[in-house]
Amino acid sequence: NALLVGVGGSGKQSLAKLASFICGYDLFQISVTQNYGMNDLKTDLQDLYRKAGVKNQQITFLLTDSQIVDDEWLVYVNDVLSSGYIPDLFTKEDMDGIFNNLRNELKAAGVPEVRAAKHDFFIARVRANLHVVLCFSPVGEQFRVRCRKFPGLINCTSIDWFHPWPRDALESVARR
Repeated sequence: NALLVGVGGSGKQSLAKLASFICGYDLFQISVTQNYGMNDLKTDLQDLYRKAGVKNQQITFLLTDSQIVDDEWLVYVNDVLSSGYIPDLFTKEDMDGIFNNLRNELKAAGVPEVRAAKHDFFIARVRANLHVVLCFSPVGEQFRVRCRKFPGLINCTSIDWFHPWPRDALESVARR
């Protein structure tokens, strides 16, 4: 997981998309509309968890600070980063369906027929396949407040600072 920090236009999203493409990962980015809310985020996270945990797909989840409409969303992001487990993401019936879909993989891995062991296998698979990339701007108070309130943003990511390009570098790239 990565936290890319830099002012707007410094190339954070472009680099994340390029790296995801080079690694052969699927890229997912939420489409925030006026009606997009917590339930929509939960639905998108459920889809990501199913793809990463059941279908065993490598996925990059790209999230920018401008897409975060409500700081409560960061509770889920913090959980994904720190443990991979989001307490109220799936119902018991949904988890039973996931375990049913993973039956062959669970047997092949020698996972005992205990709910907790199956759940741990699923979460471990999600953590191995779901790569969260956060693109945040350090400008203003909001970045500091979010980092204090949600420690997983700092503790569970590799942080990369994007500095402004020097003028001669921009001109050199433009010429070539």
